[in-house]
Amino acid sequence: MKNSITLHFIIFFVACGGIERDKSLGKRSDFPDQESWNPVIVMTREAKKRAIVRSKHLAKFSDKQEIILNGNVDVDFFSDDERHMSNLKSESAFVYEGNDNLLAIGNVIVKSDSGVTLFTDSLFWDNQSEKINSNDTVMLATELNDTLYGIGFESDIDLTRWKILNPWGVSSREK
Repeated sequence: MKNSITLHFIIFFVACGGIERDKSLGKRSDFPDQESWNPVIVMTREAKKRAIVRSKHLAKFSDKQEIILNGNVDVDFFSDDERHMSNLKSESAFVYEGNDNLLAIGNVIVKSDSGVTLFTDSLFWDNQSEKINSNDTVMLATELNDTLYGIGFESDIDLTRWKILNPWGVSSREK
């Protein structure tokens, strides 16, 4: 009888131990509300296509109004008349749903249709102003064999009107 009571007591404690929440799993807000593989997002403004975003994986967090894209992020940017202007590639990106802005992170490369290529580690695209900027080190290469370096960058999305904030580099152009 004594062994039976001890056995019931042990079973009771073991069973109750399973009720306690495992804190190592994290909070509900740590997990995405939606996930998708190989998604395509079309970003618009005033009913006009401004960007098409692709990646290997998408995780959407509704509470934060944030989308995280991982794996071969590929973004095509378009003008007001929906003409292709440039392409961005990065390892990952964040899309902020409230304003459709995009932050690209990791080996960011922007190639414009005008022949300019930008290399940096992070780049922010403001959908409303249609400007891109970076606070990181940048390298800008043109079709005229110019290679410019700097820290900090601002430009329109087709890289025709750009500014390197703290520049250095080499140009083959004559004064």
